[in-house]
Amino acid sequence: MTALRIGIIGAGANTKSRHIPGFQEIEGVEVVAVANRTLVSAQKAADEFGIPGVFEDWRELVQSDGVDAVCVGTWPYKHCPITLESLKAGKHILTEARMAMNLSEARQMLAASQQSDRVSMIVPAPMFLETESVLLAMVADGYFGDLLEIHVNALSGGYNPEAPLHWRQRRDLSGNNIMGMGIYNETVRRYAGHEKALSAHATSFSTQRTDPESNQRLPADVPESLGIVAQMESGATAVYHISSVARMGEGGIEMHGTRGAFKLGAGGAWVAGDGDAEYRKLEVPLDKQGGWRVEADFVDAIRDGKPVTHTSFEDGVRYMEFTEAVNISLAQGRRVELPLG
Repeated sequence: MTALRIGIIGAGANTKSRHIPGFQEIEGVEVVAVANRTLVSAQKAADEFGIPGVFEDWRELVQSDGVDAVCVGTWPYKHCPITLESLKAGKHILTEARMAMNLSEARQMLAASQQSDRVSMIVPAPMFLETESVLLAMVADGYFGDLLEIHVNALSGGYNPEAPLHWRQRRDLSGNNIMGMGIYNETVRRYAGHEKALSAHATSFSTQRTDPESNQRLPADVPESLGIVAQMESGATAVYHISSVARMGEGGIEMHGTRGAFKLGAGGAWVAGDGDAEYRKLEVPLDKQGGWRVEADFVDAIRDGKPVTHTSFEDGVRYMEFTEAVNISLAQGRRVELPLG
C-alpha cells in the first residue's frame, strides 16, 4: 500500500489532540509535514509528534511534492486561501470548522472543490454523534411526527471583563462565525432541514479586551449573547439562545413533534413517543453507535471513494448561509429570507 502523506497547517489544540494522533493511528498514513503561525511553534509540534518536515510558509507545504493531502487547523481567516491553494495544487483538503469567514468565501471553496477531482471535507460538528444514526432513522420513520418546535440552548462561560481577548472574539480572525452558532445549526439541520427565514438579536457586554500577544486593548467585536428565531422550510419554529457569559449555563437541543419529542445533551439522547408521559434514555446498540471518525472518514474518501457526509462543502455552504443571514439581520435589524441570492 502506498502511504498517504498528510501535511498539517495550523497545529492548534484540536489538531494536536485529534487530527495528528488520528492520522498517525491509521495504517498506511503518514503525517509528513507541519506549518504553524511561527517556525518555532511548527518545530515544537514536529518534535512532539515525530513529524519530519517543518515549513515556515504554509504555501511551501501546499506546493510540496511530498504531500498528498492537507489538514487545515488554523482559525477561520486562513481556511479559504489555504483550501483554494491546496486544491489548485492537486491536494485533498480537510479543513477545520467553521468552513470560512463568510458566505462568499464558502462559495469560492465549493466552486473550487467542484472543479477538482480531489476530496474536500470539513471537520463536522462533533456533538451527539454517538446516537445520530438511530435518532435520524426514528425521525425519518415518523416516530416523532412532524417537527413543530426546535429549541437550542448553548449557554456557557461566565462574565469576566478582565479575561484576555480570545481569537473567537475577533471578527478579523473568525469572520461572521459567532460562538457555537454554526456548530449547533449544522446539527439542527441534520434532523430538521433548512431555514426559510430568520431574525436575530445580539449583545456584547465587553467590547474591548487585552490581546495577550501585543498587550494592547483591541475590539472584542463578536457578540457574547445571541438570540435567533428561525422559520424552517417545514413550518417548524427554531429558537436559538447562545451565550459565552452564562455562568452555570448548559447546552442542548430539544425537538418537539406532533407525536413525540427528543432532546440531545450531555450524556446522550432522550426520547418520548406517542403516549409516553416522560422521556427515556435512548439506548443505541454498539454496532450502530457513532462517534469521532473524522480522520478515518477523510482517508476512506480518498482511498475508497467513500462519500463525504460529515461534513461536505455543500453542507458547509448551507450553514455559512445561515451565518450570513444572522449577520445581515443583526446589521439591518430585520427579518431575512432564505436562501440568500
